[in-house]
Amino acid sequence: MSTSPVNSTTSAASATSSTAQDPFSSLGVQDFINMLVSELQNQDPMNPISNGEILQETSQIGAIESQDKLNTTLNSVLLGQNVTTANSLINQTIVGTDASGNSVTGQVNSVSIANGTATLNVGTSQVPLGNVTEILPAGSGQTTSNTGS
Repeated sequence: MSTSPVNSTTSAASATSSTAQDPFSSLGVQDFINMLVSELQNQDPMNPISNGEILQETSQIGAIESQDKLNTTLNSVLLGQNVTTANSLINQTIVGTDASGNSVTGQVNSVSIANGTATLNVGTSQVPLGNVTEILPAGSGQTTSNTGS
């Protein structure tokens, strides 16, 4: 009976190329707790996990949870700063591009939040705050214009 060798390098490379994303990015704290419980349930009774290892894994779970809360808080602070900046542009004339890439010049009428992003309402156009390229001086006499790219 003949056997053929298994090429582990090829199978590992194909597995890596098929998952371009980080597979761990979607894991949450509950996933790590479930893995710890499974590890404890399936441990070798002759060589059990030490208390130090359990404490280390538990502290890592806590660190992940703390980092997740910190990221949420920082994103909220960033949105608050962006809304404050956007509000300061009300009644100012700006130059920027809308989400479609069209050039927009005009006076900011109001500010809205769309998908966690501060958006300036200029006439009938909406310009994300990050797309503002210029703030014109007061009394520049610019009216709202929308130019396709």
